[in-house]
Amino acid sequence: MDLRCAWMLCVLCLVLTVQAFTQEGFKEVVLKQLGLSEVPKLHKRDLVDLVIPDHVKNKYMSMLKRQRVKRRALPSLAGILRGIPGHTGMMGEVLYSDTTTRQKLMFDMEGRIPKNSEVTMAELKLFKKPLERANLPAKQSHRPVSNARVSVYWVQQQHDGTNRTSLIDSRLVPIRESGWRSFDVTQAVHYWLRNRRREPMFLEVWIEGERVGSYASEMAKAVRFTSQDPTDKALGKPELVLYTLNLDDYGSPGDCREEAVMGKSTCCRQKHYISFRELPWAQHWILEPAGFQAYRCSGSCLQPPRALRRPGAGQRSCAAAGSSALPVIYLAKRGNRTEIEAAEFPGMIVERCSCGTDG
Repeated sequence: MDLRCAWMLCVLCLVLTVQAFTQEGFKEVVLKQLGLSEVPKLHKRDLVDLVIPDHVKNKYMSMLKRQRVKRRALPSLAGILRGIPGHTGMMGEVLYSDTTTRQKLMFDMEGRIPKNSEVTMAELKLFKKPLERANLPAKQSHRPVSNARVSVYWVQQQHDGTNRTSLIDSRLVPIRESGWRSFDVTQAVHYWLRNRRREPMFLEVWIEGERVGSYASEMAKAVRFTSQDPTDKALGKPELVLYTLNLDDYGSPGDCREEAVMGKSTCCRQKHYISFRELPWAQHWILEPAGFQAYRCSGSCLQPPRALRRPGAGQRSCAAAGSSALPVIYLAKRGNRTEIEAAEFPGMIVERCSCGTDG
């Protein structure tokens, strides 16, 4: 770990330990990472009709997938995510469906997740109907188009009646093939768990061209997924499949249990969620994600007998011993232009806590 990343990790640990300085300290970390002295001054015109370019979206999804692979390789999850008994499958209820562009889904989540369990993965399964030739545009002298881009967004309903969306998964789907397609919506379920107010979880499915251009967009309109609409008699209604672990049996090593909140446990990693939507300086600047589980280190450390202490050594305390990066999409000011960029912030997520001597 280089000095810059080590410094940032130390600042992050301080930020997540001292609650009173969370907002300002965290803002300092983000600004340092971007090489900025202050948050860009954004005007209303900068926020109107924002569209995330495909190359930025693809870069962001690539970074997300890299992080997911890294985290799923942890020993606590290895061999457990798939094929376990007792996973929960749910049928959704469709709110509206514009089959050429978007479909909005609603899943009743209340009571679906067992107590004292952790959602390790969630999949949205959509059934792509067989291609109907009549839906294809007339052949033109264009480069062939084989795929459509299908993106899944989590929809958060605001108190003022408006909606905010967060990109969850995006991938290319072959236009001429039919069958089940799975999307990783674990992040959406974690968002819902953090924000739930005894309300369902809402997802939106967007179908777009695989590249810029009217021909690709017209080809994408040939993609049809089965909806939950009772009038849709096609097989394969959308499903949400949850993979959960009983924490009594599969508690993540090093993670805190409830008693840690009261400071009664030995050193462990405690959940600490940071919501960009609730930070005034970040809610319009950081576009994706809506928030993230940063974690922080909590608990006490066993102190060695005085005879075994090195002269001048401080107390042993619980601190971060490993971290991972957070992929983000944010707005950047370039003179009078506002651009959308993707980047990874190193040291934002505490992965491991350990006891160490101060200093």
